[in-house]
Amino acid sequence: MTHRIADTFYDALAKLSPQEQKQVKQSAFDFQMDPSLPGFSTHRVDRARDPDFWTARVNRDIRMVIHKKDGDTLLAWVGHHDDAYRWAETRRIEAHPKTGVVQIVEARESVEDIVVQRYVEEAVRMPRLFADEHDETLLSWGVPEDWLDTVRDATEDTILDIAHRLPGEAADALLAAATGSRPAPAPIVADDQDPWQHPDTLRRFRVVDNVEELREALDAPWEKWSVFLHPAQREFVDRDFNGPARVIGSAGTGKTVVALHRAARLAKDPDARVLLTTFNRRLARALNEKVPLVANGDTRKRIHVEALGPLVGRLHAERFGDSELVDEETLRTLLADAAQDQGLSADPEFLFDEWSLIVDAWAVPDQETYRDLPRLGRKLRMAASRRDALWAVFAQVRQELISKGLKTETQLAHELREVGEIPFTHALVDEAQDISVAELLLLGSTLGNQLNGLFFAGDIGQRIFRAPFPWSAAKVDVRGRSRSLKVNYRTSHQIRLRSDLLLPETLVEADGSEEARLGVTSVFDGPAPELRAFADRSDEIREVATWVEAIADQGVSSDEIAILVRQDAMIAQLPEGLANHATIMPMHDAKGAEFRAVAIPFLDQDVLPDETRLLAARDEGQLDEVMNTERHLLYVAATRARDFLWMSGTEPLSDFLSDLIQARKAE
Repeated sequence: MTHRIADTFYDALAKLSPQEQKQVKQSAFDFQMDPSLPGFSTHRVDRARDPDFWTARVNRDIRMVIHKKDGDTLLAWVGHHDDAYRWAETRRIEAHPKTGVVQIVEARESVEDIVVQRYVEEAVRMPRLFADEHDETLLSWGVPEDWLDTVRDATEDTILDIAHRLPGEAADALLAAATGSRPAPAPIVADDQDPWQHPDTLRRFRVVDNVEELREALDAPWEKWSVFLHPAQREFVDRDFNGPARVIGSAGTGKTVVALHRAARLAKDPDARVLLTTFNRRLARALNEKVPLVANGDTRKRIHVEALGPLVGRLHAERFGDSELVDEETLRTLLADAAQDQGLSADPEFLFDEWSLIVDAWAVPDQETYRDLPRLGRKLRMAASRRDALWAVFAQVRQELISKGLKTETQLAHELREVGEIPFTHALVDEAQDISVAELLLLGSTLGNQLNGLFFAGDIGQRIFRAPFPWSAAKVDVRGRSRSLKVNYRTSHQIRLRSDLLLPETLVEADGSEEARLGVTSVFDGPAPELRAFADRSDEIREVATWVEAIADQGVSSDEIAILVRQDAMIAQLPEGLANHATIMPMHDAKGAEFRAVAIPFLDQDVLPDETRLLAARDEGQLDEVMNTERHLLYVAATRARDFLWMSGTEPLSDFLSDLIQARKAE
């Protein structure tokens, strides 16, 4: 006997109250131990289109929907009595007639007449997206036979609703086609292949061998223990590249999933040593926790996960011995003293940035090179005489560092690059938009010319930690080997639409290359984000707390709710009791995190963009950079939310929030 659990069961479980969830989990454990226990009061669903659907009693109102066939059981859905029967009566579980994949299919005739009528009316009013597609093509995408005509009636206004009613691989293919891509046909089950082992079947169903595995599955979100690879992402995993390659895409499009699966694929080679890395330790820990979901055994052992900065420090120590790093305060003092010694009048912030972003970042060796160096993303022009005077300052600082036995973190990467040593055959960089110049130079010089040597996953719309610079200047060229993901699997349609308004339709890199952000589609719906303006701070705080408590009352656990603020000091303004209902953190710390619900309060005019950063900007170029990164920061914060989003401020509002509210009113 085989026991399975479907993703539809987990999705339905998450909508119940915490007490109901606890009862369901205990019933699920008991059912796996002995499905024949009389307390389950199992009943066949008489009016079901699939004769193998049964219900099992959890309590007086809650029922589990179970599929039983040939001795195997599947936990398919759970909910209140009438809802459970209605769900079972309108679904069937079957192997697709062309691909063989096992699907949960909503019966086409179960869709209400008023819904079908809307599809037909819209198809008359607007162009049909798939009118010219043959049956065989739609079937090869995984569309169930009884949905072919409805799919052909899909328009831009109805495609999302229709896709939501279809099995996952069919929905993915249709959404990809609707946004300009040509979906690849789904794999077909061979005659000697178990349809339950088809890759698209494994996206929806998981075999649970024992109670502990079932407990783990039900206690953790579905995506925490099963990292799905969607058809739109397969190319980026399976393709070989004769140079550095990159996958880009807005938040939630699965860039990290691609990087994980690609690392696992490369690590299948017995001679491979695969580095999976990102820009900080917290994100590296999150990656490391997901690796076992895509790789095991020797393949897992050949994947090394470590944040790039600590990795560089460790490899440098192994090669050269321990180094003492200079701290920022000391470095600023050295720069100021050198400027005074050289009789140079210069803004301390400019000196620090010029050292950090130009001289140290690019390992500028001498005065002549500095004088002729392109500005590499810096917008301030300088005369040759001014550069010569500055070089005298930087040269003195370098000598001071040497005499004190101090080094910068950037120097460690440059010194590793000079000896050309890195113990990996492949490197995959997640959140690559925040890689540093020295780190990119190191990876490019050691692995850039290797087959599948370098792979980057990132989104310049989420760059919040590093200043932009042209990758081509670091001799890492991804032209012709860069692809964009267009299907959002993590954020609801409503949240994505609102968040996308924070960024322009096209983002421009430092080297002039453009990233178009149009054509992205989310695969699920949710409630509209709450956008609120208040005249009084106390009113805002009270309403935020009420919203969070209402979300918690819907059964969303405290670790799935977050309150994100722009500045650490703002956390103290929130009521202490809110920490019992939500995770509270600064926006920067939420990078890479995911929550079902996110509240972003205190979006005032002097808070976002941060007033101190604006005042520190010395020219129009720096002001633009501050505004861009502050927009990116709010975009990152908003897209941490899956289902529920709250954004608020006290008058006068941040221009970013004000623009969103005005856009909503104009709709």
